[in-house]
Parts: sequence; C-alpha cells; structure tokens
Amino acid sequence: MEFQVTFHLNQSIYLRDPESTEIGKQIVKSAIDLIYKLGFEHFTFKKLAIEISTTEATIYRYFENKHRLLLYILNWYWSYMEFLVIFKLQNVTDHEVKLRTIVELLTHELPESSGTLDYSKKYLNDIVIAESSKVYLVKEVSEINKHAVFKPYKDLCAKIAMVIKEYNPTYAYPHSLSSTLIEAAHNQQFFCNFLPKLTDVTPENAHEYTYDFLTNLLFKALEK
Repeated sequence: MEFQVTFHLNQSIYLRDPESTEIGKQIVKSAIDLIYKLGFEHFTFKKLAIEISTTEATIYRYFENKHRLLLYILNWYWSYMEFLVIFKLQNVTDHEVKLRTIVELLTHELPESSGTLDYSKKYLNDIVIAESSKVYLVKEVSEINKHAVFKPYKDLCAKIAMVIKEYNPTYAYPHSLSSTLIEAAHNQQFFCNFLPKLTDVTPENAHEYTYDFLTNLLFKALEK
C-alpha cells in the first residue's frame, strides 16, 4: 500500500514535536526498532542515543522519559489504525463486511509503505501487542488521562462502536465490545505466539486463529 501519513499528536506527551525535525523523526523510528528488538524493559535512552549516533541529552529534549516516548509511539499507532479503518470502510455499505474488515485489521500485520523514514508497521504491531498495556495499567492512569493522552485509542474504540451500532442498533454495550475486541486481539495474538495452551490454536489454524475466534465472538454477541 503506497501511502505515508503523519499525525499531530497531543503536545503534552512530548517536550518538542519529533515530527518537526529530522533527528526527532529518527528518534521515534529508531526507538520503535530498538523496543521491538530489546523489549521495553531493556530499552534505554542511552542505547537509543548510541543507535542513532547522538546524545541522551538530545533525546531528552524531545521526551521526558521512555514511558512518554512509548505513549507517543502508541498514540501514533492508534491514530494510524483509525485512519486505516476509515480508509478501508469508505466504500463499504454492508455492515457485516465492515465489522469483518475491522477484525481483519486488528488481527493481521499492517500494510507497509515505502517512505525511508516511515515506521515499521510490523514492529509497531508487535510493540502494541506486547507493550501497550504498560501505558495505562499504572497507578497514575487517572492523572495521565486528564491530559487526553489516550484520545486516539478512545477515538478508535468510538469508531468501531459506531459500526457495531450500525450492525445492531439495539445492542447495549458497543463501546465495551469495541475495547474488548481490541484488547482480545492483542492478548490472543500474544498467547498464540508464546502461551498457546491458553488458546485453542493449532498449527493448521494458526494464521487465521485470532480472526476466526474474534469474528465468532463478535457475531455471537451481536445476534439479533
């Protein structure tokens, strides 16, 4: 898919907009690569500075700490996912097809684009699956939420909830089902890869397992 997108994210996440300079863009791109390779626990600004031949002080001019950098990466991902949902559904009129398309997006690798400074969608997807809960399953979540830093995630949930309501206007829990779909997509993909006995995955159904499971769950819940 040949497109490249940028998003203007919440200013409270960063100290200086990384999209405003080439080194800022490189910080985010290389952070994604490094978090994917090392895991968030082992990722540090010192390692990132060595990776891109700069100083830790330069990185700290953009982000207060590595948790804020992870939050920026995740906000970019959620914004991109909402963009893809809108893009993929723009000419679709069948509500069931819309829901199946959304589940397809949530359970498969995202399309790559050709820009040299574009973020690796595979790495982003793996980071979201493994690390995303670390930005909101924290004691300070209420205080962090006051700055609307989870808005892209909430916007994506609201978009999916709207499609759920289109499919079944009488369903009482569209937002809960929407967030459950997203989180279950992450959990099931992670479990399939690392803790398969927590799932019913087999070698034969591994590629489509999470999609098949979630579409079954979704349409059972939405039976009219």
